[in-house]
Amino acid sequence: MSLNIKILLADDDKEDQLILSDAFHQIGITNAVHFEDNGEGALQHLERSFEENVLPQLIILDLNMPRMNGTQTLRILKQDARFKHIPIIIYSTSLNNIERDECIRLGAHSYIIKPLTFSEYIKSAEYFYNLCLPAPNEQ
Repeated sequence: MSLNIKILLADDDKEDQLILSDAFHQIGITNAVHFEDNGEGALQHLERSFEENVLPQLIILDLNMPRMNGTQTLRILKQDARFKHIPIIIYSTSLNNIERDECIRLGAHSYIIKPLTFSEYIKSAEYFYNLCLPAPNEQ
């Protein structure tokens, strides 16, 4: 069964974007991820997606981005009735317990440390994809 999965990932690190894209391709998922370089770009993409009625099933936000970081973007999204139902994962290079706790308090689904190896990227891609699948009682 082929599902129309849409994931929005905001991350200013082009290498991380490329590796995660490769990981999705490795598990057979193509054209599911839309990349933006910062929170402002993510918000603009979501505005267009809302108008076109094609919202993503998952939003992944890098914590440290220029112009608008992950925490700022999360705060805006969770206050917007159009987007607050979409699960948001904060994706960071390091664990900062204070920031993690703040993101969870603001409504993040989870706070994940970026992978170090390609096999870990593949596991992350599988985890992200599985979050987009409908629950068994919704099928």
